[in-house]
Amino acid sequence: MKSAVFLSLAAITAFAAEPAPKFQGSIERLDPALDALLAPDAKIEVLASGFNWSEGPVWKDGGIVFSDVPENTVFGWKEGEKAASVVLKPSGSLNGKEGQGSNGLSVDAQGRLVLCQHGERRVARLEKDGSFTSLADRFEAKRFNSPNDLVITKSGIVYFTDPPYGLKKGTNQAELDFHGIFSVHTSGKVSLLDKTVRFPNGIALSPDEKTLYVAVSDPQDTRVIAYDLATPGAASRVVFNAQSLKSPQRKGGCDGMKVDAQGNIWTTGPGGVLILDKNGKHLGTILTGQATANCAWGGEDRSTLYITADMFLLRVKTKTRGS
Repeated sequence: MKSAVFLSLAAITAFAAEPAPKFQGSIERLDPALDALLAPDAKIEVLASGFNWSEGPVWKDGGIVFSDVPENTVFGWKEGEKAASVVLKPSGSLNGKEGQGSNGLSVDAQGRLVLCQHGERRVARLEKDGSFTSLADRFEAKRFNSPNDLVITKSGIVYFTDPPYGLKKGTNQAELDFHGIFSVHTSGKVSLLDKTVRFPNGIALSPDEKTLYVAVSDPQDTRVIAYDLATPGAASRVVFNAQSLKSPQRKGGCDGMKVDAQGNIWTTGPGGVLILDKNGKHLGTILTGQATANCAWGGEDRSTLYITADMFLLRVKTKTRGS
């Protein structure tokens, strides 16, 4: 365990930054089915801005918390606040020398924050006393690359992805010769789900927890894939290939993702947040004009989608809710 500076969401130290460029976004409607998920007058709201690279949002204690990866910080924002506040610093590189901060965040059944810590190259849980408990830091005695995003089942199993994005460029830090998709059982056992995918990134579960979705950020083949968890060892299937959407105007690849209660997939991708039905049909896109990292359900009824898009924290009120 290692100690950390832990502040409440009500922390008075607000994030101060240079004014960000004016946000310009819109909602692209490709299928009438989108109307059941987003009202015709749905708006994209800017809640906070000026971050270096915002990532990994999760709803916790009545507000949204999210990582700023290069700044080694977790920020928080609540309704009525004019700026985001520091919640946790350092967040993912505790000695400040081994890479960047936290990335994906989640909350376990006891309300504790669980983090993918790039710098420490592990998945860890933040305890109430401000210390960290490592849940997984190695596979077959080799350190992970840099755990990126995670999802927790109702029974407490953690699934996470391990691309190399948190490793320092120009160094030979990697101990594993693949980018894995892993699980951590409540017993602490780490299992490998797949080692064949390059750049696995965002990760989410279907409402019945029978299907695991992974967003693949491979610059040559960005896509969403799925695994049937009832069939161990089964190969993944492609749900949606987003490579053809990439353009100079539509930045980013498939990165973070969430699933709603109806099984629709909300994945960041070229241009913003791609909204797919459970069969992979592209219904529309929340266009952010930014390389968009991740999203999360929040609000009292979990019907608001919070989005981390480069320097911005955004939200869109929907007609659905998180699973």
